[in-house]
Amino acid sequence: MENIKNIHHLSHIDLDGYSCQLIAKHTPHKFTFYNANYGQEVKEQLELILETIDKNGENDVYILITDLNLSLDEAKWLDREIKKRNEQNRNITLQLLDHHGSGEECAKKYEWYYLDTTRSATLITYEFAKEHFGLKEPKWMSDYVARVNAVDIWLIDQRENFEFGKVCMRLINEARELNRVMFAYEDNYYKLWLLKRATEFIGKNDAHIALDENIYFIKKDFFKKDRNETLDNLSTEYIVELLGKKRDVMTITYKGYKGFLSYSLGNTSIIGNAFLTKYPEYDFIVDVSYRGTMSLRANNNVCVATIAKEWADGGGHPNAAGGRINGFKEVYRYDKVKEQIEAIINQKESVAGKLEYKE
Repeated sequence: MENIKNIHHLSHIDLDGYSCQLIAKHTPHKFTFYNANYGQEVKEQLELILETIDKNGENDVYILITDLNLSLDEAKWLDREIKKRNEQNRNITLQLLDHHGSGEECAKKYEWYYLDTTRSATLITYEFAKEHFGLKEPKWMSDYVARVNAVDIWLIDQRENFEFGKVCMRLINEARELNRVMFAYEDNYYKLWLLKRATEFIGKNDAHIALDENIYFIKKDFFKKDRNETLDNLSTEYIVELLGKKRDVMTITYKGYKGFLSYSLGNTSIIGNAFLTKYPEYDFIVDVSYRGTMSLRANNNVCVATIAKEWADGGGHPNAAGGRINGFKEVYRYDKVKEQIEAIINQKESVAGKLEYKE
């Protein structure tokens, strides 16, 4: 590992997957984290990793995949892409650490595919990191790993470990405040921060109950700045600030009006209106869901009902409208979403009609 400069680490989006990355954070190496659920999302994130390596001209790179099994087609594609780059002396090492039985076929075919169905991915990664990554292990880590392992492979007889792991599982499953496509880095940071806070309860009496009772307050601690408020208000303020930082990337224009494009942000009425209030230079905000439904909000500057009609044969009110985009392709990268919406904009720009706000 002496020559490795960067490690790109793709992991699953459950407790086991994020725990693998929590372990990786405690090594001396530079990790860049990515997360994906099964299916199309895995391929998209792997493509993003390869694009990043190519764009930055990275050599001496390590790609680590944990808690995700690949299909034979995905494994074949990835193996081919790595070999192609290594023929150019890029020195890319690939390692997959998995515990799902569905990965058996790939594990038999590729030496970089490690499979052990008797342990959680967290336990596999923990022991792998000690051997290969120079893990700087904090006092809580072995106990935490045991708890994740117990719940992930369902060791109910280990009651203390199992019950604590079960609460940690819910902690991750219900950490939905941040959108992981729009805010991939921030969402990953948030979830690893929550898990690190959870480790503080290990060793306490009825640790699982204490953690359970404090989840709400732990979340508020993350979003709170200089004042106390409801969790909804604190997270909304945090999200609007993130949106503001991403304006250069997420701005669109339509017929001379300035808009902001979000993807599966949700809660458009509250977050959208808060954004338009804080950034009055924007005429409208449009949030597109994974399935292509869109929700538009404006603040008296433009009639979004007209935009909804022109883009998707939708409709609504001047300041609040919606519709569904025919043929929208579900993707898990924001740049691919924006490409689709800008294609619609380019096609619809010539549609007759004005967008002025009308009562």
